[in-house]
Amino acid sequence: MVVVTLQRDKCIGCNYCVEMAPAQFQMSKKDGKSVLLKSVNAKGFFTLKSTDYSITENCELAVKACPVNIITIKET
Repeated sequence: MVVVTLQRDKCIGCNYCVEMAPAQFQMSKKDGKSVLLKSVNAKGFFTLKSTDYSITENCELAVKACPVNIITIKET
């Protein structure tokens, strides 16, 4: 299982995550912050759990590109 987490309240809206992983991230038109698609919110941490390992590479690029280090990815 691949687990991607976004700490959305610390997002600065740079859009790098969307450029690296457009199938997983989108920018909100309301506040200009990143949205982790199909995620569940738990106290400001948005988490996506997926059995699709093909998302790993793009999400890892998003993790590296994020200037505020608010995205994490791990495999369980």
